Amino acid sequence: MSEAPRREPILRVRGLVKHFPLTRGILFKRRIGAVQAVDGVSFDLYPGETLGIVGESGCGKSTVAKLLMSLEKPTAGEILYKGEDISKLSGRALKAVRRNIQMVFQDPYTSLNPRMTVGDIVGEPFEIHPEVAPKRDRRRRVRELLDVVGLNPEYINRYPHQFSGGQRQRIGIARGLALNPEIIVADEPVSALDVSVQAQVVNLMERLQDEFDLSYMFIAHDLSIVRHISDRVGVMYLGRIVEIGTDREIYEHPTHPYTQALLSAVPVPDPELSRRRERIILAGDVPSPANPPSGCRFRTRCWKAQRLCAEVDPPLAVPVEFERATGPVLHDSACHFAEEKPHVTSA
Repeated sequence: MSEAPRREPILRVRGLVKHFPLTRGILFKRRIGAVQAVDGVSFDLYPGETLGIVGESGCGKSTVAKLLMSLEKPTAGEILYKGEDISKLSGRALKAVRRNIQMVFQDPYTSLNPRMTVGDIVGEPFEIHPEVAPKRDRRRRVRELLDVVGLNPEYINRYPHQFSGGQRQRIGIARGLALNPEIIVADEPVSALDVSVQAQVVNLMERLQDEFDLSYMFIAHDLSIVRHISDRVGVMYLGRIVEIGTDREIYEHPTHPYTQALLSAVPVPDPELSRRRERIILAGDVPSPANPPSGCRFRTRCWKAQRLCAEVDPPLAVPVEFERATGPVLHDSACHFAEEKPHVTSA
C-alpha cells in the first residue's frame, strides 16, 4: 500500500488462525468439527498509528484481540512483536512482553473489580511488575495516571460503582497506561457508553496517543468512530480480513462488496446526500463459522458472485490499484471482481 507508513512495523501478524473444537458426548467427548473464529488473518501495525478493525458481531474481531494478548493461544500463525513470535512465549518471557502490550476492555462495568478501590485497580499492574515503580512511589504514580485521563486524583479511594460508565472506562485506560506500553489493544472501548460520552473517550485516546507515542489496534463495529480515530482500517468478515487500506481509501473508495454494503448502511444526516447514495441490501444471513462456504466466504451474500468465487478463495493480496488526482493508490481487497465504488459521505 503506497500510503502506508514506511517505518518497520512494531507488530506483524501472519496467517493467524483460531479454531474452537466442537465436541459431542458427555463422558467420551468426540470432536465433530470446529468453529473457525479466526482463519488466516494478517496485518501490520506501525509505531504511532491506529489500525481500526471493523465488521459485524461474530466476525472474529474480539478473538483477534485475545490472541494478541495471549488470552487465547492460536491454532496456527505468528504474532511478531519486534521480530519475536510472542504466541510461542509463556511464563516470564510472556510476562515481560505484556508490559508493552496492554488492553482496554469493552465493558467498563465488568472489567473493573467492584471490591477494589480505584487506587488498587490502577496500581495493580505495579504489583505484577514491581520493577516498573518502587513501592513508595506507586500511590503517587496512580494519582498522576488518574489526572492524565481526566479524573480527580482525590477519587483514588472510591469504588467503581461510584463512577459513571465514561469515568469507569477512563479508569480502565489509566490501568492500561500504568506500565508505559507501546501498544494498546482497544476492544470496542466505547460501545457500552452513551453517544455523548463516546466522543469524549475517543478524544482522550487520541490525546494520549500523541502524548505517549502509542500504537492502537482499535476494534469497533461503529464505522464513524473507526474513521475518526484510525489511520488505516481492516474490514473483517467471517474470520478473515477482506479489505485493508488507509481510512480515506476504505471509506471513500471501497472495493470489496462487503465493505461497500457496510458503508451503504451508515446513516447520513444530510437528506440530499442520503438520496444520492445507493443502499445495498445483502441477501441471506452470515454463514456459520463452523461450516463456512467454499472459496470466498462472502459469495453466498454477494451480488457479484460467479463460479470462480466458489472454487478459488481470493487472497487478501489481490491488488486493486486506481489513479487518483494525487497519484496511484494501492490497497488490498480479497475479491476476484473488486472494483472501485465511490462512497458518498458528509466528510
